[in-house]
Amino acid sequence: MSLQTITADERCTVQAISPARRLDSIQELVRHGLSQPPKTLPPILFYDERGSELFEQICQLPEYYLTRTEQQILDCYAADMAQVCDPELVLVELGSGSSTKTRTLLDALFVRGQRPIYRPIDISQAMLQATAEELTVEYPDLQVHAIASDYEHGLEEVGKQKGHQKAFLFLGSNLGNFTRSAAVALLGDIRQAMHPGDLLFLGLDLVKPLPLLLAAYDDRDGVTAAFNKNVLARINRELDADFNLERFRHQVVWNAAEQAIEMHLRSLGDQQVRVRDLELAVTFRDGETIHTESSHKYTQEILETLSGDAGLEIERMWLDENGWFALNLLAPKNNGAMEQ
Repeated sequence: MSLQTITADERCTVQAISPARRLDSIQELVRHGLSQPPKTLPPILFYDERGSELFEQICQLPEYYLTRTEQQILDCYAADMAQVCDPELVLVELGSGSSTKTRTLLDALFVRGQRPIYRPIDISQAMLQATAEELTVEYPDLQVHAIASDYEHGLEEVGKQKGHQKAFLFLGSNLGNFTRSAAVALLGDIRQAMHPGDLLFLGLDLVKPLPLLLAAYDDRDGVTAAFNKNVLARINRELDADFNLERFRHQVVWNAAEQAIEMHLRSLGDQQVRVRDLELAVTFRDGETIHTESSHKYTQEILETLSGDAGLEIERMWLDENGWFALNLLAPKNNGAMEQ
């Protein structure tokens, strides 16, 4: 995959997949997801510029414990994380967003005299570019080389890099958006991008009482509902569709078999939606849903199984005081890694 350079100077570069490639990808995802029963749209479609802004708001909500709980773990243990990293390293973050929590680890690294190169990977080019520019101002000794792409292509790019240790950072329990089999595949892609001595810091939300889980994805102010519906607004904007957002309701359910929170958009009545750029007409029955996200919750046993299947092993686990969230240190099995 070829990347286009959007911003380039001595300390800050932003590379991105081409707009045409990005549009082709969106078209494929929407056509596939809305043409099959049950209808689905993948979470990657949430994160256009507006969706990224809404997610930043979600992270500040009182119901959304994930962000503040993971931040508390970082506040307590970032120095321990920095200690297992080499003096010179490449810090690769998947789904970096505004890199708010990442700053805690960067601070700990710089306190120890370490000099990381930061390589964030995020699908939102606007968010990535703004954050990269902010970070080079906040940290005068930091180089930021960002990649605006999906995880697969971003990992392919960073996997080519040899020399310094790579510490992969995957926070926010974003792995939970993937089915168990897809999570193994993604962990396997990270494993493929590793060389001997590389590490993975993986943040995961743990199984907990159901009322806490449901409230986190259905806040009283309706921010999560707006975030969910924005995927329809995005399709309207980018693919000339005519979704009426008032005729869909945000719905959250617990899938006990999968140990996952699911987000859906439920049709309020029978209706037909046209997606003109795809020459697609989509019929909805009253009550039919579009499944937009699953957020799988973890136990240590589940993580051990999935990481083992991907060729990784848990070396350390840091928990918050309530045992709600875990920040895990993973490394390739047998302290080795696949050579590129």
